[in-house]
Amino acid sequence: MTVSSTTTKNSYSGNGSTTVFAYAFKIFAEADLKVIVRSSTGTETTKTLNADYTVSGVGVTSGGNVTFGSAPASGETVVIRREAALTQTTDYTANDPFPAEDHENALDKLTFHTQQQQEELDRAIKLSRTNTMTSTEFTVGASDRANKVLAFDSSGEISVTQELGTFKGNWAASTSYVVRDIVKDTSTNNIFIVNSAHTSSGAQPLTTNANSSKYDLLVDAASATTSATAAATSATEAATSATTASTQASNASTSASTASTQATNAANSATAAAASAAAAATSADNFDDVYLGSKSSEPSTDNDGDALNAGDLFFDTTVNAIKVYTGSAWQIVSQASLTSVVSDTTPQLGGDLDVNGNGIVSVSNGNIALTPNGSGVVRLDGNVDIQTGEIVLKNGGSQSNIKFYCESSNAHYAQLTAPAHSDFSGNVTIVLPATGGTLALTSQIEDPTALAIALG
Repeated sequence: MTVSSTTTKNSYSGNGSTTVFAYAFKIFAEADLKVIVRSSTGTETTKTLNADYTVSGVGVTSGGNVTFGSAPASGETVVIRREAALTQTTDYTANDPFPAEDHENALDKLTFHTQQQQEELDRAIKLSRTNTMTSTEFTVGASDRANKVLAFDSSGEISVTQELGTFKGNWAASTSYVVRDIVKDTSTNNIFIVNSAHTSSGAQPLTTNANSSKYDLLVDAASATTSATAAATSATEAATSATTASTQASNASTSASTASTQATNAANSATAAAASAAAAATSADNFDDVYLGSKSSEPSTDNDGDALNAGDLFFDTTVNAIKVYTGSAWQIVSQASLTSVVSDTTPQLGGDLDVNGNGIVSVSNGNIALTPNGSGVVRLDGNVDIQTGEIVLKNGGSQSNIKFYCESSNAHYAQLTAPAHSDFSGNVTIVLPATGGTLALTSQIEDPTALAIALG
């Protein structure tokens, strides 16, 4: 037979009652089929021939059926694939008559092998036909690439990296930020990462900005500063209390018992203040161990002289960038590629849209609407090439017309107008002549009657 179909698999949805599912391609043996059931949670189970299902239609060009012993449940997906063994079993005997049927079956099987491999290639992540890459391999071992992401380096080559984002410096209004940009709120010294592309507006602090939902907090410097300030205030208050107690004690010649009690109260206040100050110092030290501040070179220890930990941050004033410690080295944070604007329900272009050789298409027979606002128009500059289909003009409740201007800078035009609805007795088709010439109005012909007689 000839192989005119490229179908190699069929997919169905289970409903808890159907047990027979068709496959629409030829196989040479029952074992040439691979039957897989995918659960609603994504778990895939390869079923066993003759234990979970049986096969009919072996050798039939149009295919056959797979019959389950138990019906696949609702929410499960049944996938039937041709997965013939990659072997060649046809053997010709010398001087025998040419076995045409065996030869054709062998050719069909080789074609099926090619289609199987193409189906796998179609599911693979690939470079486009016009893209280039030195190598699609990476040699980083499993332990070294654990908890890291697959990315691309500055040359566009595959790289395994611990990527965080791109530091954009101090936040500013009227600035276009994209996902994973990192900014500093100078009013609080907090560090934020952008979770949604937008143009900034308003003012700091970002926690009360109109776009606050578009930022996620990375480093809470404000809380540490507040705790330190509170601790300093408590210490000042404790010192004041101690001074008051000392004054009262020096004047306690007539009230020694009262002065002693007040001194005890002051001491208790000092103890509480010291405990609060110690807690604040611990909080500030913990923050200081993660964000090491601004430095002109990469530190080898934290600010306490202790070993660095993965995730430590500092601002490198030499290259004006935030760096993160990976556990073995410092690296500049970088931005992941923008791949989707699904979450933005009102996206806007900041410049001309370059489709880069691609098309604007719809799915499920959907229309593509270009609707200008108010008196605006849809302007197509340059040549318009319609490969398939037809042009349909419907001017609301009015007669449709086409205007042909003499020049783009003048207001003179010739207009083709459809008849009014009341004048129609049926659709009208105007067929242009197959040879060159000029169409003329009847008013431009000296004797229209003679012309009509001549045309018969």
